[in-house]
Amino acid sequence: MPTRQKQLVFSVSGLFSFSCALTAAVATGLPFWLSGTVLCRTGAELVNATGPELDKFLGDLSYGLFHGQRVKQCGLGGRASRFSFFPDLLSAIPAGLHVTIIFFCGVVIVFSSVATGCFFFNAFGRPYETLQGPMGLYLWTFICCLCGGLVMILFASEVKLHRLSDRIANFNEVSFAFQTYSERYDRSFWLFFLVFLLHGLNILLIRLAGVQFPFRETKESELSGGAADLMY
Repeated sequence: MPTRQKQLVFSVSGLFSFSCALTAAVATGLPFWLSGTVLCRTGAELVNATGPELDKFLGDLSYGLFHGQRVKQCGLGGRASRFSFFPDLLSAIPAGLHVTIIFFCGVVIVFSSVATGCFFFNAFGRPYETLQGPMGLYLWTFICCLCGGLVMILFASEVKLHRLSDRIANFNEVSFAFQTYSERYDRSFWLFFLVFLLHGLNILLIRLAGVQFPFRETKESELSGGAADLMY
């Protein structure tokens, strides 16, 4: 590929990485990772509520990685309250898993920024052949793509396997029991999915620019070296 086209491809990839860093930072801090409704099971069972009557016992719940909001409905009007994961809910949630998700979010932000500099350095500078050259392009982008996927997988497992919404809804409740009625992933979760796709697209753009995959290049060099040894 000509130099001008390669500079253009690397510049576009650098802009994608910079957008990923900003998007991941904003998505991490927003309280819009999951939204849904919770049913006041105690109140609904007392009056045998069914059908439209359940609406009086359905409250709202939305949260992110650091804080959120819940509205509890038990037939007597809504009770709105805000909560924070740190330090309020540490005893009620799988804290180790939750902190791991935040850690990988930080990794995506940091290494997306590193990848941004690496792309522009390859476009307009003279990079080294290791971490700043073609190897670095694949390495930093692959790390971001992998960690972005891990964030979504771990958060989904925390919500579904560890029943995070139920734990939040029933935190510090004595008289009433709540259960999740419906839930859906909100905009911050899908922003991380967009970050994952953009880094995957960057890997394709690197290959489009003519940069060989590192392992393939090493294998080809070993094969050529072995053939040369056999000739002598």
